Amino acid sequence: MKNDLTELWQARELLFTLVERELRIRYKNSILGFLWSLLNPLLTVSVMWFVFKFYMANETPNFSAYILAAYLPYMFFQQAVLDSAQSVLQALPIVKKVYFPREILPIAVVCSSFVHFLLALCVFFAFLLVIYLSDPRVSPFSWNMLLLPIPLILSFLLAAGTGLFIAALNTFFEDVKYIVQVLLQLLLFVCPIMYFSEQVLAASQRHGTWMYFAYHANPVAMLCTAFRKILVAPQDPIVGGKSLPWLPLDWALMVLCAAVCVSVFVGGYAYFNRVKWGFVERP
Repeated sequence: MKNDLTELWQARELLFTLVERELRIRYKNSILGFLWSLLNPLLTVSVMWFVFKFYMANETPNFSAYILAAYLPYMFFQQAVLDSAQSVLQALPIVKKVYFPREILPIAVVCSSFVHFLLALCVFFAFLLVIYLSDPRVSPFSWNMLLLPIPLILSFLLAAGTGLFIAALNTFFEDVKYIVQVLLQLLLFVCPIMYFSEQVLAASQRHGTWMYFAYHANPVAMLCTAFRKILVAPQDPIVGGKSLPWLPLDWALMVLCAAVCVSVFVGGYAYFNRVKWGFVERP
């Protein structure tokens, strides 16, 4: 694996070129350009906010910010994995003719999605400022934002490792991308995006708090929770007229999440490099 990483580093200029290419062609000839990356989450969050606030009696202040803070990392993971699934197949004619580190293809796609994620976070901070100006009674900003690089790095490692694994599998079995698409849609409902981790703890207490920890063993769920705890100021969620005690970020679960993310990256990278020599034999 050390030799593979050395070879990848030596081809870093090619990686930067492919990332730039992905960024250029994603919204080529579109009028709104990058804004298309924001319309999807903003519209989705708006619908969630309307339904849960007015129909589900969620009275949590800054509820839209809570949703967006968790939805953006989920959307990054979803987009990065789905796009990287097709990365090798789309470049297969070049792969069969020219040698270069094949792992550059899915990694470039993940890097491109990560750039869009960072830009979306900039818009999120502007969104927080608008919320604060409209209602200065509760500030959505906190010093926890200084911890933002931690979940950012872990999110990238998880997406890159998963993307490498799925890209390799999908090259040989094209059904994989359809299975992954369904699983990612289901993943939305088992992550604390439309609801709070405090609600998960309250529900799991009837059966034992182990369910809360098992729930957050899912690295995507834990990362969504981490982004929410870091990006939005602490306050008690109010659901159905009942206030739930705010939970601080659980660093023990974050250590477990970090271990899973690193393991997924190492495992995905190792698997990709083990099977990449078979790409040229694919009909």
